[in-house]
Amino acid sequence: MKTKRAMQFIILMGFVSLFSDIVYETARSISGPYLGLLGASATIISVTAGLGEFIGYALRLVTGYFADRTRRYWLLTFLGYLVNLFAIPTLAVVGKWQMAVLLLIAERVGKAIRKPAKDTMTSFAAKQVGAGWGFGLEEALDQIGAVAGPLMLSIVLVLKTGDELSRYRFSFSLLLIPAIVVLVLLTIGRILFPKPSDFEKPVSAKSNKPITKRFLWYLIAISFIAAGFSDFALVGYHLSKTNLLSASLIPLFYSVAMGIDAVAAVVFGRLFDKKGMTALIISSSVAAFFAPFIFLSKNIALLVLGVSLWGVGMGAQESILKAVVAQIVPIEKRGTAYGVFNTVFGFSWFLGSFLMGVLYERSLYLLVSFSMLMELSSVVTIFIMMKAKSTIK
Repeated sequence: MKTKRAMQFIILMGFVSLFSDIVYETARSISGPYLGLLGASATIISVTAGLGEFIGYALRLVTGYFADRTRRYWLLTFLGYLVNLFAIPTLAVVGKWQMAVLLLIAERVGKAIRKPAKDTMTSFAAKQVGAGWGFGLEEALDQIGAVAGPLMLSIVLVLKTGDELSRYRFSFSLLLIPAIVVLVLLTIGRILFPKPSDFEKPVSAKSNKPITKRFLWYLIAISFIAAGFSDFALVGYHLSKTNLLSASLIPLFYSVAMGIDAVAAVVFGRLFDKKGMTALIISSSVAAFFAPFIFLSKNIALLVLGVSLWGVGMGAQESILKAVVAQIVPIEKRGTAYGVFNTVFGFSWFLGSFLMGVLYERSLYLLVSFSMLMELSSVVTIFIMMKAKSTIK
């Protein structure tokens, strides 16, 4: 009975992720052009994206600790989603780029507020059905929203008449609908599952500190994974600059990657429940080869393979990486651990993306070498971690 209810909770939260992804993934696809139409420069647009991501990850260290201290997981999740989602439809009524920038940063702050609390609640239920399977299923539903949102936006922009600015504003206003759906689903979840922590009972442990030796090695491993994994913005820029794909095909390739992401999340999540950290070694080793196929190849078939491997890496990251935290950190400190995990991962991603952007301007071979070195270094680190005594297979 508990396992069945845990699965119901995971599916419900998966649909929360699906509709919330429709909101902010759709907004992300047009926020740059929208800021430009409001008068922002390319530098302002770039700084806004980078600063928003950095703040969004850094704050999770604080909100994760607060979630553990208060145990108010639902409150933080509701508050985060209110800020996270309703900042986006408000973009439809702003007239200055400065206000739009504040709203886009507020959206990232909202995600920082709710992310550790939501991941912690999911981890309670995931331990009942298999941590990898639970997080993998949630990620699969999440990615359906990530694919559906931009595709629906394309249809709206084609059908809506008027100038470009008015069409963007109309699109932002429509995102109020899935935002409201998210709040309805969260309210249902709060009523049906008032205490998700009941899915998992605390176990005695020698230490209730989140930063154990095993967790420290794990943070080093995910730092390598994040630093060496290219953002799709750079991938899309490369495909466009080199004329390997037309502008209309690049979003299609992204949709393919997101679809593979969803499948990989479920497959590797299941594999993690059966083989433990071996699943992370396999996924990291396979995904490490996305860079040469994307950045060094001029063959469409190899590009498809590279983008597919990129999708595998994304899917494994979203399922296995969070599942490992649920396995090695005690329930009492898991919110803090997810805050630390997200902060380290985000900061490493930020630094790696910056360095790969610099390397891209100098040599594609250097970029590919750096990316593969980081990903394979994570595999070595995971091997070291596995030698330590742990509950992971």
